[in-house]
Amino acid sequence: MASKIVDNRVNFASVKNPMPYPDYLDVQLKSFRDFLQLDTPPEERKNDGLYKVFAENFPITDTRNNFVLEFLDYYIDPPRYTIDECLERGLTYSVPLKAKMKLYCTDPDHEDFGTFIQDVFLGTIPYMTNNGTFIINGAERVVVSQLHRSPGVFFGQGVHANGTVLYSARIIPFKGSWIEFATDINNVMYAYIDRKKKLPVTTLLRAIGFETDKDILQIFDLAEEVKVNKKNIKEVLGRKLAARVLKSWNEDFVDEDTGEVVSIERNEVIMERETEITKENIDDILDSGASTILLHKDADAASKYSIIFNTLQKDPSNSEKEAVLYIYRQLRNADPADDASAREVIQNLFFSDKRYDLGTVGRYRINKKLGLDTDMDVRILTKEDIIEIIKYLIQLVNSNATVDDIDHLSNRRVRTVGEQLSNQFSIGLARMSRTIRERMNVRDNEVFTPTDLINAKTISSVINSFFGTNPLSQFMDQTNPLAEVTHKRRLSALGPGGLSRERAGFEVRDVHYTHYGRLCPIESPEGPNIGLISSLCVYAKINDLGFIETPYRKVKDGVVDLDNDHVVYLTAEEEEDHVIGQGNAPLNDDGTFIRDVVKCRQDADSPVVPPSEVDLMDVSPQQIASIAAGLIPFLEHDDAHRALMGSNMMRQAVPLLHNEAPIVGTGIERQVCVDSRTMITAEGDGVIEYVDATTIRILYDRTEEEEFVSFEPALKEYRIPKFRRTNQNMTIDLRPICDKGQRVKKGDILTEGYATENGELALGRNLLVAYIPWKGYNYEDAIVLNERVVREDVLTSVHVDEYSLDVRETKRGMEEFTSDIPNVSEEATKDLDDNGIIRVGARVEPGDILIGKISPKGESDPSPEEKLLRAIFGDKAGDVKDSSLKANPSLTGVVIDKKLFSRAVKTRASKQQDKVILAKIDEEYAAKIDDLKDILVDKLLTLTEDKTSMGIKDYTGAEIITKGSKFSIAQLKNLEYDGIQSNNWTDDEHTNMLIQKLIMNFIKKYKLLDAELKRRKFAITIGDELPSGILQMAKVYVAKKRKISVGDKLAGRHGNKGIVSKIVRQEDMPFLADGRPVDLVLNPLGVPSRMNLGQIFEAILGAAGKRLGVKFATPIFDGAKLDDLQEWTDKAGLPRLCSTRLYDGETGEPFDQPATVGITYFLKLGHMVEDKMHARSIGPYSLITQQPLGGKAQFGGQRFGEMEVWALEAFGASHVLQEILTIKSDDVVGRSKAYEAIVKGEPMPTPGIPESLNVLLHELRGLGLSITLD
Repeated sequence: MASKIVDNRVNFASVKNPMPYPDYLDVQLKSFRDFLQLDTPPEERKNDGLYKVFAENFPITDTRNNFVLEFLDYYIDPPRYTIDECLERGLTYSVPLKAKMKLYCTDPDHEDFGTFIQDVFLGTIPYMTNNGTFIINGAERVVVSQLHRSPGVFFGQGVHANGTVLYSARIIPFKGSWIEFATDINNVMYAYIDRKKKLPVTTLLRAIGFETDKDILQIFDLAEEVKVNKKNIKEVLGRKLAARVLKSWNEDFVDEDTGEVVSIERNEVIMERETEITKENIDDILDSGASTILLHKDADAASKYSIIFNTLQKDPSNSEKEAVLYIYRQLRNADPADDASAREVIQNLFFSDKRYDLGTVGRYRINKKLGLDTDMDVRILTKEDIIEIIKYLIQLVNSNATVDDIDHLSNRRVRTVGEQLSNQFSIGLARMSRTIRERMNVRDNEVFTPTDLINAKTISSVINSFFGTNPLSQFMDQTNPLAEVTHKRRLSALGPGGLSRERAGFEVRDVHYTHYGRLCPIESPEGPNIGLISSLCVYAKINDLGFIETPYRKVKDGVVDLDNDHVVYLTAEEEEDHVIGQGNAPLNDDGTFIRDVVKCRQDADSPVVPPSEVDLMDVSPQQIASIAAGLIPFLEHDDAHRALMGSNMMRQAVPLLHNEAPIVGTGIERQVCVDSRTMITAEGDGVIEYVDATTIRILYDRTEEEEFVSFEPALKEYRIPKFRRTNQNMTIDLRPICDKGQRVKKGDILTEGYATENGELALGRNLLVAYIPWKGYNYEDAIVLNERVVREDVLTSVHVDEYSLDVRETKRGMEEFTSDIPNVSEEATKDLDDNGIIRVGARVEPGDILIGKISPKGESDPSPEEKLLRAIFGDKAGDVKDSSLKANPSLTGVVIDKKLFSRAVKTRASKQQDKVILAKIDEEYAAKIDDLKDILVDKLLTLTEDKTSMGIKDYTGAEIITKGSKFSIAQLKNLEYDGIQSNNWTDDEHTNMLIQKLIMNFIKKYKLLDAELKRRKFAITIGDELPSGILQMAKVYVAKKRKISVGDKLAGRHGNKGIVSKIVRQEDMPFLADGRPVDLVLNPLGVPSRMNLGQIFEAILGAAGKRLGVKFATPIFDGAKLDDLQEWTDKAGLPRLCSTRLYDGETGEPFDQPATVGITYFLKLGHMVEDKMHARSIGPYSLITQQPLGGKAQFGGQRFGEMEVWALEAFGASHVLQEILTIKSDDVVGRSKAYEAIVKGEPMPTPGIPESLNVLLHELRGLGLSITLD
């Protein structure tokens, strides 16, 4: 197969004109952008996201409609702190949300009430960083998208215990009551409202306007109307009645409560439905006074719609009024006050905009399913919907239609970040509008402003609780760039409004044919969440309705359209019934198929068809898998279970000190590196002006127009992060890979480090691996490692731990950071500075003091006398206790950074001083803003020269600069630019576009200056912002260098994981004929039963690549074949399939059989033995049971459980057992005596009574039982 060079790799892909991958983080970034719509001027915003939420909740009026609060527009100010500051100080990266509100009074008597237009602060909202994350309380979090059941109508079936198939139709709205139509074993159709209230479907039809049997039967065209006279009735003898014959009359009676005479309609059933008309009952019909009767039409229709007749038989009501009363009683279990209120309840259930909303998606799905063309703006149920659903259900009963597949991706949609935030804002604004209404009602005679009505905390509290407690807002997995990207592209079926682990059956978790190209069939967690949490495929996108789309090339008359601009994105529903060709079907250059037949996919089938029958074709064989699965070379040769493990373990790979890109990759390593946004990339074309280890400065190329509309300099500076700690305590330590004077293009990667090398993802190292058993040390997946790997830091990683300590004010006085700690030697405090914080560069051992702190001690609060004495003579040294932070038992490392944050403590003098400084700052910034405005006015005058105004309006629509007038300096200087419409200033389209950009850039710069001013003022008056109650916070960062050691977990990319069992001297390792010792020895028995042959292919191609100095890309399902491997091993002069003679390092003798030796990419996983090793002699005990705590975090002991007791009993080791259950556990007296005996060298005392026995006795006494021990 021909291979080509792409990105410095030999690429084996056969796909012609490969399609570029969409931005991997678009799922998050686009959703948040669409939610806020900040790049769109207010007048052009779509009714979507936050704007839509405001539009739904406003205007708000009081109960008498005297006051109206209208929403005009919203905007945000820049964040107060940078992302780095928020991470350091434990703050939330958020922006202030403000809304322009208009309040006016409609009551003519209230003359002194004018119209108020005000900017109202609505609280701060967390803002998404450029990486698609949120920073909440100093931790990076990701909001995972949720896969849930789409709103709309679903037809399903179930089987009754007696074998009858029952059908149901369920209408699921975005908000509002659920309604379900279902058949029962007697062939009657019922409607269920909110899954509990059951009523015949005909009763519902009567209540919504189909009052009589005639109306109902005519919907389905089932009855023939016959006028009542003797002649007509004689003609229809022998036919059956389709509806009751009723005798109606009005009856007057006196209402006992009011004394009024009330008229009531009475109905008497003369003849029941299904009664055959005979000569005997002609007179009854004539006497009833009915003007017409309804008869069944032909037998065929009647049998098909027999369910309707059966339901009418069960229907207790005869008119609309009776039906409404019946439904009201069913819903409320009480009688209504009057007919109108009963009707209103039913109206509100499904036909009210306020209470019921199908959403755009729900309406789209119902129209699609039932073949309706109802307008997309009609988001409530219509009568037509209900009738069509009943008709479809009847077709189901008659086996003329099919039920829906609930796991089909047309019935499941994705709730992205933006939608989840919209829902939270909806809740917050609904609460806020309630309080606004209440405040309006209370203040009806006063003059008040919008600010008086609005409480900003309402929205903030809802949003903060969402980010803090919602299971879909997750602490970001930041082990390496791949883990980050994968977490942001994850889809979860769990969470509020989703499934729960316990209730999710096999079908929901299983791979469905519509997952192809949308959800990855491989990447999913092992364990209880399997199938419920999945990843988006590489090419998948989420459309505006929330359905997942995947791209296809069009095929017409057997010719594939290879133009990437003509690729179509289809949802699962649009793809139905299409014949879709495989992505690696061989093609000629003109797009025709080489072979006579093409392997295809059609729904769940895999037909083989001639090219002329193919409709569409996959854009790439990789489109079936997610990013992690797409990084596994030779995935096609691996068993699915092992591929799942491989893709999951790559996310646990620890960034190493020296990372190395794989020799055998798949070609998407560069894309992951760029899209993860962990590296610094060029934002445009330009030249590097300056570069060192901490800074890169780029002078970007700008056109004359871009220069003109911008207020920022063209030179941009980037800070390179050094030893930054991630959520998982890994290290982000980047190095520049560009030179001064170098030209860069947009998207070029300028740094490496943090599991990347030279712009490619580099999770591990290429190691020389031999598949051979070695002295039993690689039994059961254990790995034998060459000492060279340890010595040369091949698999060494650096981890950074953050330790922090707060100073608070306690009841007994202030705590304090200090190096002067009572009863601590000078030796122990030698590395502490005056603030008690350890110096940068100090080596830390277990038990060392990291931050020195003293707290006032005292069992009780001091008395007034004590307080006085203390105030006079100062604190006594003995009144403080050591509450320092010490290094835990497994911590050894070096201090790389320390920080101290303090709130400003103000005296009267310093406050006076501050006033002077603040006045100066205000002046300084006023001058800056004036200069900025002058620049804007000059630029606007340049643009509007020789042009007349088209009428410039403010946000209310009032004209500020009249139409036809010239632009003057005075006019432009007096404009409030953040409150005017920036479009259509002149009659020239291009000028208008430049003016709009110019004004938007000015507002951005103006807000940045404003934020900077507020920030500086805040720093002077309040100091560092810290969480409430904390006066000072110290942080210490300790770096730990972790070499690979016995017990650490290593893994390849094919699910081939193992634990290092022995580190062998280099000279004792098996070696090759040229004397090179291997790095790793793996057990060959780990391959055949696991069926992950990809590792063998990788080892062979890797060996060739290493020998020739070449890197390969072998994309999944389209990679190198066995012939290609053969070709490259021949080029490299290696034996066929790298089957090599190995020699024993200890004896120098050759092994009996040749073994496969090659280069495999190995990762060091986050499960390191140093984090897991734990031992305890003495430590903390549980308060009640007095037993040692459990777990490493609590410095706990090993539990000697029930089964372990049996083991000792079986051996008759009674004394050992007694000792374990008493002295070593919860015999409080016994353990202190034992300690004493050990210290003094005396014989061990006899064990006493365990504390848990006392606990049991006390519990029994608590039940009122008198228990004593004799």
